[in-house]
Amino acid sequence: MQPNPLPQLHDIPAGVYMMGQADGRDEERPPHEVRVDPFRLGHYQVTNEEYDHFCRSTGRAPTRFREQQRHDHPRHPVTGPSWFDAAAYCEWLSAVTGQHYCLPTEAQWEWAARGGLTGKLYPWGDEPFTARKDYATRWLRGPEIVGGSEANGYGLCDMCENVHEWCSDWYDPEYYAVSPADNPRGPAKTTRKSSRGGAWRHRIKVSRCAARSSIPPEFEYADYGFRVACL
Repeated sequence: MQPNPLPQLHDIPAGVYMMGQADGRDEERPPHEVRVDPFRLGHYQVTNEEYDHFCRSTGRAPTRFREQQRHDHPRHPVTGPSWFDAAAYCEWLSAVTGQHYCLPTEAQWEWAARGGLTGKLYPWGDEPFTARKDYATRWLRGPEIVGGSEANGYGLCDMCENVHEWCSDWYDPEYYAVSPADNPRGPAKTTRKSSRGGAWRHRIKVSRCAARSSIPPEFEYADYGFRVACL
């Protein structure tokens, strides 16, 4: 029996792009050509109501932020799952649907975030995030209900904002120097897992598509969530 609610997915086409940013941070260099196979990615970040169903079905405890004010709306992104929690959700979803769900790789996430725009800073282009409607009054005390921003060219909402999103890769700041060109999946095991996107808790709340971040996989932060991929 398939779970209800089931994350909505969008088809992301195969493509070749320059991953990274020449004038970005050290860990975003060197820019390098990457080929990504087609896959599907969540329209939204996984929500409380979706994660609640997983918890009820498996007996897994909710995250410690689930009942906190400003994190507790059913359509808020689930906040505070560890990487292991996010991976377990994907494994459960795979088992009950018969499809292969997983966390996206960094290469998949960045390709999807760009939404078909070549070499642009943000999912909408190069216009600064400060020029976006109501930017100064958004995300003041917590994440927003998913879908608060216009979708990018691939139909994905809230890319680069709201909460950081766990990726499947282990993290190495120097990985781009040795990354393979075809469907890179990150380095061998390190002590941190990669994440992407901006988050409500930062002074600058929207990230560039190329921006990278990471924390240890066991950490549970109020500005971390995830989005599922399906292969």
